[in-house]
Amino acid sequence: MTHPHSAGPAQSGAGTWNSFLAAPELAAVTSAGFDPLGHVLGTTVFTIGYTGAWGCPGAWPAPSADGHPKPSRWAATYEPLAQALYTARKRALVRAVDECRALGGDGIVGVSLDFDRTRLGDLECTVRATAVRARSRIRPHLPFTSHLGGQDFARLIHSGWVPTGLAFGVAACGRHDDWRTTRRTRWTAPNEEVEGYTLLVNRARHEARTRLARDAAAAGGEGVVVGRTELTLGMDECTGTYGYAHDLSAQAAFVGTAIARFGRSAQPAGPGPLTFMRLEREY
Repeated sequence: MTHPHSAGPAQSGAGTWNSFLAAPELAAVTSAGFDPLGHVLGTTVFTIGYTGAWGCPGAWPAPSADGHPKPSRWAATYEPLAQALYTARKRALVRAVDECRALGGDGIVGVSLDFDRTRLGDLECTVRATAVRARSRIRPHLPFTSHLGGQDFARLIHSGWVPTGLAFGVAACGRHDDWRTTRRTRWTAPNEEVEGYTLLVNRARHEARTRLARDAAAAGGEGVVVGRTELTLGMDECTGTYGYAHDLSAQAAFVGTAIARFGRSAQPAGPGPLTFMRLEREY
């Protein structure tokens, strides 16, 4: 049975399958001992309102004696916003996995993740992937998920690794555009670094990267192969009373595949199919 919010099984007729993978990718997946079953979809639509703070997020304090800003005030973190963006991705992925289960698949490969704004301003998250099934009597307890395309997926399998799950790291931060940034961005300013902007971007990326590693570990991964990084910067009119015009925001997102080793093969890496895979130990 598929999830009530999913699009239903991808197969349109008995013995017929479809795929989001190109022909060379399908050939690579087949060489690794997997057969395609059909494409799968998962979608969520979120209203993004409350970010976690009302009004101005504040500004950095003056640098300390060593010239670095105090760590406790690098930036204001918008945790409810980051959690909503993370949950939108996870729920869409779960619904794609539900369709994979309905097809009898062992996992999905070539996951693509798209965000779009609806006409009403809501945020739509869509996961697209291809469900596959291993030519083996051993079945994983849970379907795996991976952003890797066909060739990269085959290389991973041939080198003795398996994907354990797609991992996300999302962070949202903000800061007030105070006098230290304003005087470095006016048209008369020389060519120089804007430390406040640098720290904002670094804070958002650092938090997203930390959360990616945590999500990969929760999926049972020994490591994570990063496939996509995003950084979105924004500027809004200041709603506080600090006397400056703008508040700045940074949203960072990392997407990767958690991987774990299932044992070294006695055969060198190559296009030969796998006849036996010990997947159960990793799930």
